[in-house]
Amino acid sequence: MPPQSPSATAPPKPESVSGAKTEDGSVKPSAPEFPLPKLRLEIRDLNHDGTQEFLTAVTANKALHKAVQSVLSLLYQSKNSPTTTVPPTRSVTLILRSMPGVAYTTGIELDSDHKEIHFSLDYIHASVAKSRKTEEIMGVLTHEMVHCYQYNAFGTCPGGLIEGIADWVRLNAQLSPPHWKKEASGKWDAGYQHTGYFLEYLDKRFGPGLIRRLNEKLRIERYEEKRFWTELCGRPVEQLWADYGEAVEKEKKKTEDDECVLVEREDAATPKVDGSKEASKPTPTSMAFETSII
Repeated sequence: MPPQSPSATAPPKPESVSGAKTEDGSVKPSAPEFPLPKLRLEIRDLNHDGTQEFLTAVTANKALHKAVQSVLSLLYQSKNSPTTTVPPTRSVTLILRSMPGVAYTTGIELDSDHKEIHFSLDYIHASVAKSRKTEEIMGVLTHEMVHCYQYNAFGTCPGGLIEGIADWVRLNAQLSPPHWKKEASGKWDAGYQHTGYFLEYLDKRFGPGLIRRLNEKLRIERYEEKRFWTELCGRPVEQLWADYGEAVEKEKKKTEDDECVLVEREDAATPKVDGSKEASKPTPTSMAFETSII
């Protein structure tokens, strides 16, 4: 039985998070002092159009290095921190190949400390606009790299939370695609950006470092929803999700109000044309006619 965290009635004090903050309050990864795993690249079809597009859009070693650094700086305090524990991932192999879907991550069967990221060449070629190749490739790599370094509560963590953490990292690495948006409908653990934005709300509400503490909790104990969230945030996740829904609605209303004010200001700044005066002005034709009569 893994060690259990002591019960708590209030969330712990937020820890300081290294890295500069952006205007919206999200944390921008700084350059942490984490050792890199061995990074490998395997290309299974050099003739595939997606291969050349990948190699043109990014420099493979730099892209993987940046993805690792972004993940580690956001999920862990430091290499030897007493509050976060970096998993012993020894190598990450990026495999570019033709396959359906986008990407997935797996561990080698004989040793799960060696990870493989399988990335679809078909997706890179056919589903990503040329103007966004670099950003989308980096976004997918960063998301998948999270799966090489996150904990899963000994296999009991909901898949939606696992994917939500990965997209929370992608969001805070400034790699969110333009179609992402905050939504409070459905369940909190629907996954991906749906859960990622919820985690972003919690991290801002309870202080930077909350997602690090969440990840560390997933390292040391099995996931039992009510106890897990009450210990982490001081209240059950259903209440947190309802609070998030209210916050999203308030944000939407504020955005709509701001847009209305902007339109009103633009209307006020537009010169008004007096129709009666315009009508009384003689046209060039009538002026010419009057001149000829005289």
